[in-house]
Amino acid sequence: MRNQEIAKILNEIARYLEMEGVAFKPYAYEKAAISLSALKEDVGDIYIKGGTKTLQEIPGVGKNIAEHIEDYLKNGKIKVYEQLKKKLPMKVEELIKVEGMGPRKVKILYQKLGIKNLKDLEKAVKAHKIAPLFGFGEKTERNILEGIEFVKRNKGRFLLEEILPTVKDVVAKIKNLKEVEQISVAGSLRRKKETIGDADILVVSKNAKKVMDLFVSLSDVEKVWGKGGTKASIRMRVGFDIDLRVVQAKSYGAALQYFTGSKDHNIVTRKIAIDRGLKLSEYGVFRGPKMIAGKTEEGVYKAIGLPFIEPELRENEGEVEAGLNGKLPKLVELKDIRGDLHCHSSWDGGKNSIEEMARSAMDLGYGYIGISDHTKFLRIENGLNGKQLLDQNVEIKKINEKLKKQKIEFTVLHGCECNILNDGTVDIKDEVLEKLDYVIAGVHSTLKMGKREMMARIEKTMRNKNIDILAHPTGRIVGQRDEYQIDFNKILQIAKETGTILEINSSSRLDLRDIYIRKAKNEAVKMIINTDAHQKEQLNLMEYGVGMARRGWAEKEDIINTLPINELLKYFK
Repeated sequence: MRNQEIAKILNEIARYLEMEGVAFKPYAYEKAAISLSALKEDVGDIYIKGGTKTLQEIPGVGKNIAEHIEDYLKNGKIKVYEQLKKKLPMKVEELIKVEGMGPRKVKILYQKLGIKNLKDLEKAVKAHKIAPLFGFGEKTERNILEGIEFVKRNKGRFLLEEILPTVKDVVAKIKNLKEVEQISVAGSLRRKKETIGDADILVVSKNAKKVMDLFVSLSDVEKVWGKGGTKASIRMRVGFDIDLRVVQAKSYGAALQYFTGSKDHNIVTRKIAIDRGLKLSEYGVFRGPKMIAGKTEEGVYKAIGLPFIEPELRENEGEVEAGLNGKLPKLVELKDIRGDLHCHSSWDGGKNSIEEMARSAMDLGYGYIGISDHTKFLRIENGLNGKQLLDQNVEIKKINEKLKKQKIEFTVLHGCECNILNDGTVDIKDEVLEKLDYVIAGVHSTLKMGKREMMARIEKTMRNKNIDILAHPTGRIVGQRDEYQIDFNKILQIAKETGTILEINSSSRLDLRDIYIRKAKNEAVKMIINTDAHQKEQLNLMEYGVGMARRGWAEKEDIINTLPINELLKYFK
């Protein structure tokens, strides 16, 4: 889909406008970018239906942005964006990936030192040219160097949420061919890894040429790396590669098992096959020259003496041993989720009203939604004070009454996302928090505390009887910053003592990460999967959090928002 590429450009325009000191506009472009990224329909198809008028029906897309999208659809580029790049010729998105490097700092460094890209920035830091500049200093310089190292470690990787919508669209288009019998995503994308290098697709078809011709001619293809009889490789405009292979129906399961990986998992399964006098390859399971399995993955695993192992578990982290011993977990599924408790509304600057968020949650089949707007310490997020929270509580009660009169079985719960201050207190008084259905607390400031201070800070909050959920517990943002200095084993211990629920945040944070989810499960610490949605389209991010939970071996009973509303409320009490 072109949605992702246009969203990327809109985000870059927002960064340029921030550098120019333009008020309000950057936020508008960011909102439009979020909406485009979440769209399930190709923006080009929406445009065909009615031009810029139908584009303006997309949340956050006004007349000007609709015209920019039209410009891209007609000419393959956005004129305003090209003008901004000429005026400030630098790789803005590359530079702002470095933690602490906002658009205005990027502009200053360009004007003072001619820094245009990450390489220039690294040279300047190592030559100690940044510290002497007004507004920077030695500490900032050290932080920038740490940020550069982090970005370099993650270079060439894409977030799961950046890649998956585009690949799903490619799969849908290929699947429409009547010649396609079976199709699946493979590789690390199927295993739901948090970052992806490239994507793999497997197809069964008796007309490989037709599949290949369509694949390489897709509208979002930037470059064709190669096209053969049964394999093709392309570069998408958003920057990542996709490999497509056409395989025989009799080998589809074996190929899917092999190309899903991981490499370490495949080494172990091949060894098991050899120990049983078999050979396992991408073509099938063989006893001597005879093929005994290969058509389905289930058949492949069964032939080598294993139950089916879910793709997310295939990392050689004990899943094979668990399979041999009949102890594989029954992983949580997206359909198990009954509601989302970390959602923001227009009260704290989110895009949608409480009722609009609720209606969207109903459309997803949920039984409840929790409104958890930011609180007063986060002024940049229009955080609510105690009085505003109490006013919001009244509005939510009115909405619930309205739903009851309409005989709609759905509940809006009232929470908040309060801030863990440096001393471990939170920024809303207990007498207000007591009136809410639940309370989420998170660290949003002074992220570089030492381990001892950070742990004391978090522990004090977790021991507050009004705090139910610890938001994004380690503070990491995938591809942008590492976690805080914490002792996660200690956090688990405190969670067991206090009953604090740990959040799996489905946004680009993907925090908790899979290894921590598994630790929490092993310690019987309850978790919740939330989206941290700031507009209704972001409720669809839930699948990424569920994917992370599955990679962490989480089952339905480990996740509290798989509970119906009555049981959930009892749990909080």
